[in-house]
Amino acid sequence: MSSSNPLSSIPIKVIGAPTRARFHWKRRVVQAMVILLAILIPASGLFRIDPEAGAFVVLDRQIWFADFFLMGGVWITAVSGLVMLYSTAGTVFCGWACPQNSLSEWANNLTRKLLGKRAELSLEGHAMRVAAAKNKLINWLLLGSAFLAASLLFGLIPLFYFYPPDLVWSFITFQDDERLARSLHWIYTVSVLILFLDIALIRHFWCRFACIYRVWQHSFKTRQTLHIAYDASRSAECAKCNYCVTACFIELDPRKTDVYDSCINCGECVDACNRLHAKEGASGLLRFELGERAQKRASQFRTAAISWFARASWVGVLAVLGVSMLSWGLYSYEPYHVAVYRAETTAQANAAQDYTISLANKLYRPVELHVNVEGLPEGSYRLSAEDVKMATAGRKSLTLSVMPDLPRGVHTFMVDVSAPNGWLGRFRVQHFSE
Repeated sequence: MSSSNPLSSIPIKVIGAPTRARFHWKRRVVQAMVILLAILIPASGLFRIDPEAGAFVVLDRQIWFADFFLMGGVWITAVSGLVMLYSTAGTVFCGWACPQNSLSEWANNLTRKLLGKRAELSLEGHAMRVAAAKNKLINWLLLGSAFLAASLLFGLIPLFYFYPPDLVWSFITFQDDERLARSLHWIYTVSVLILFLDIALIRHFWCRFACIYRVWQHSFKTRQTLHIAYDASRSAECAKCNYCVTACFIELDPRKTDVYDSCINCGECVDACNRLHAKEGASGLLRFELGERAQKRASQFRTAAISWFARASWVGVLAVLGVSMLSWGLYSYEPYHVAVYRAETTAQANAAQDYTISLANKLYRPVELHVNVEGLPEGSYRLSAEDVKMATAGRKSLTLSVMPDLPRGVHTFMVDVSAPNGWLGRFRVQHFSE
């Protein structure tokens, strides 16, 4: 009696496991982290703008235009870093980090779910085609409500760059706070309206036709820049297949990318091609690549490295200069400031001459400053206060009155201001006594 199993005669073909979307979810994580960083950077005090003081704030420190080395170092370092990013990774920022692209993608996906696959805004000028089964009032209301909610939420992010978190919370909860501008609600309303129009109507049109950042990127993009490469030797495998074109949400043909195209290096087409060919146990025909397009793989790394060092030779000088200026600016940073000038008072005979001592705290933390005058005889001057308490960054003024009984001539004296952390500021004054 034969014990053979009739199922054993059926041929079995083992193929590779389905390829996961390697770039899609990684990109989603990066996009979420960028939006989170956009909130944490100002909320943590790393960087924001103080509109009242008219100054940048870095690490809860006011940066004045007088802090030239610190400001110059930051901008030069940032520019040199961006140039190297442009010329090596190309448009990766657009596809992986740009909030505008992230919102546009989300809006496109939501539109397709609620109104149909062909209802999104076309960059080629095609009219929206709403699916008949989904052309319902409830779907349009859900879409509009989602866009409005996103606009209300993301419209709050710019506020963190001008106000500390406690003030933003006061604004959200409609609490009265004298530090808030009275017109802030109108400014926020305009911001929400602009965001709503951007999400609902503009989307990727901004990226293709109006983004200055994209123009700047194209100025430094070369043939060695990271790009999507197509394996033309296997072109027969994708005959009459447009799956990668369908996956591209900016409506490009990834098989025909060039140096100055609109590709944003998102990797969606690579994932799509890999998923399709994984069913046959093969890899896709698209991949990320550095070096000349259609160049032999053996020389790609060498060419890319030579090109990178050629660009780094001059950008590196800028980077070193920026880092050096930034380091010196941090080392020489003055957390407090003192200035003395003649007060505007009515001149009278035998009257004391007044000076205004202007004190500034550039740190967003409390401090008590001690003021001392050296070079004038005891009893020949009067200070309105010797110790000044400041709860946070800001300015306060004292009055120094010099008595008229000083001998005739020029008297040089110093106004010294000291802080508990050891900081000492000095201001030299030349006083003429008649």
